[in-house]
Amino acid sequence: MYRFLFSSKWLGYFVLAVIFATACVFLGRWQMDRRAETLAEINRVVSNYSATPIPYTEIKEQFDALDPEREWTQVELSGSYDVDGQRVVRNRPLNGQPGYDVVVPFRLTTGEAVVIDRGWLPIGNNTPGRPDVIPAPPTGEVTVVARLKPAEPKLDRGAVDGQLASIDLAGFASELPYPIATGAYGQLASEAPAVQPMPTPFPKPATEEGTHLSYSLQWFAFGVLMFIGFGYAARQQARNAAIDAEEEEDEQILAAGGTPRQRTPAPRKNRRRTSEEEEDAILDAQGY
Repeated sequence: MYRFLFSSKWLGYFVLAVIFATACVFLGRWQMDRRAETLAEINRVVSNYSATPIPYTEIKEQFDALDPEREWTQVELSGSYDVDGQRVVRNRPLNGQPGYDVVVPFRLTTGEAVVIDRGWLPIGNNTPGRPDVIPAPPTGEVTVVARLKPAEPKLDRGAVDGQLASIDLAGFASELPYPIATGAYGQLASEAPAVQPMPTPFPKPATEEGTHLSYSLQWFAFGVLMFIGFGYAARQQARNAAIDAEEEEDEQILAAGGTPRQRTPAPRKNRRRTSEEEEDAILDAQGY
């Protein structure tokens, strides 16, 4: 009954089903991998974002080579801002609005220097390509609490004087007359003494898992449904072939002068009466 499955046509259908199901499994696993990355980032935020700040001297090696598990860790630093080394970083959208980040070298009392991202500024209206105002950092000795972030890769696009295309710390260091840590920078959480005005502070990273799990389950389901559909189509083909064989057999019997055998029709569930049958039933009940 199912010998047609070995035909070139149905073997081609089966190969297509396998290819489609394989693609669905690949996409489902890709979504699961993205979910694992998202959960790892959420765990880092939950563990590090609001934890007690760690003194710079206990964690300074992270500014040279940041352990991914240390991202968002709060660090307390003491020193002074180098306003002359201040830069703005281009193409930094926030909540859907274009703008800039303000990065300033911070020279610690221990002699080292790191980069602090003080916040975000909207695009300016007075001079194209520049913010209207860059709020000045506090002068003199400052105590800063900042969250560790990894250095960003160098971008091919350039930037005008006083600006950076990305927070590429190695590139930034080449513009300064003193060395800075190039493995990580600090995203400002607080500074004392406080000053006004300030750049817009960064919002806390989202800790929602997102839709990766549901998408992965959908892709796996699509792969299974492909084989279910293939099986259903094969079953329908087999039933149609059986009906065609019975009709051909009846035609051969009639041609030979015989009487086709009676076959019991398949039962139908919830069979409804026709209007003519209902009228006959009413007449019988009335005695006609």
